[in-house]
Amino acid sequence: MSRRPWVIALGLLVVALNLRAALAGYPPLLPMVRAELGLSSGLAGAIQAGAVLAMAAGSFGGAVVVARLGAERTLGASVAVLAAGCLLRGVPTGVTLALGTAVVGLGIGTAGVCLAGVVRARFAARAGALTGGYVTAMMVGATVASAIAVPLSGVFGGWSPTVAVWTVPALLALALWLPLTRRIPPVTTTARSAARWSRFARRGACYMAGTSLLVYGWMTWLPPYYQSLGASPRLAGVLLAVWSIAQVPAALLVPALAERRKRWRFWASLSLASVAVGTAGALVLPMPPLVGPWLWVALIGFGSGAGFPLGLAVIAWRSRDSASGAATSGLAMGVGYLAAGFGPLVMGLLVDVTGGYPAAIAVLLLAALAQALAIVGIGDHDPDLDEVVTVAKTSGGGITTR
Repeated sequence: MSRRPWVIALGLLVVALNLRAALAGYPPLLPMVRAELGLSSGLAGAIQAGAVLAMAAGSFGGAVVVARLGAERTLGASVAVLAAGCLLRGVPTGVTLALGTAVVGLGIGTAGVCLAGVVRARFAARAGALTGGYVTAMMVGATVASAIAVPLSGVFGGWSPTVAVWTVPALLALALWLPLTRRIPPVTTTARSAARWSRFARRGACYMAGTSLLVYGWMTWLPPYYQSLGASPRLAGVLLAVWSIAQVPAALLVPALAERRKRWRFWASLSLASVAVGTAGALVLPMPPLVGPWLWVALIGFGSGAGFPLGLAVIAWRSRDSASGAATSGLAMGVGYLAAGFGPLVMGLLVDVTGGYPAAIAVLLLAALAQALAIVGIGDHDPDLDEVVTVAKTSGGGITTR
């Protein structure tokens, strides 16, 4: 049974549910954390930023581990690391919270690289649909975690057992995945170390940097921006919720449509145009008559939701095998997480220096421009892979041409 594609796909989705939840459950508890540990807001925020940078480190190093152990076994190890980090955060000290959060980020970053490798090896002909599925699972996990964090803290009597509780679903995912790693046959790879630094990998890194900065930049600064324009905190929170909800159908549908029509550049361009129009509109006319900010926020959310899985999907389609897929995604995701970690910080500095938000939002427009250049470079065909024009669906069901 473990060789059936749906069992492996289910295992990937269960793992993916854990890959944002542990981090998303922390921000709602920040007031409690600061009050109990006596942390400044800057230090409390730096702990979360450190997790994003640890995700970058896990992405950069994950491909090396995949080349030695294989994507499936490395994925299991990364989930174990994630669980250990969650457990460590349950010790109520500043040092253990910071260290545990970094360990969580390291596990998440490594797992993301492994997911790309497993999808390339096992689901090459359905990479778009499965990538959209597991990205959506990440979103669902993050949404649930942020929504129940405060109620759980009341049940458990504090923030530390609440952040530690995410050890349980991580261990459950590990219990499901480990038997699969012992039963599914290993994939033979022929990846070269140069795959990480190929022209396609560099363009993929540029693409992921742009889409990651757009996502994390708006995630951080959308509510403060509209509050500066007179919106109430409640309305700003609802805008962020609309932004998040709009991402879900985009993540599910757009990669699958790009795969079905074999027109990655068209769908990537359409998704980016959605973000860019929404961003420019929010800057130039943030509160248009009749529709208010909702149109801009929905456009930004829809395009953001499609951007990340489209980047992962094209890496799966263009990679020779699972190890080269892991190497390429390691570079792309690592650069993307660096942009996600430092980009919002630069935006905040610009807000402080200029006394407003236009310069900060201009950073997001520059990110969109970089992503557009990457889309043009990537296109619908990669000359570096002329010799690899057909990919067999390893789980059966025919051959697809890329």
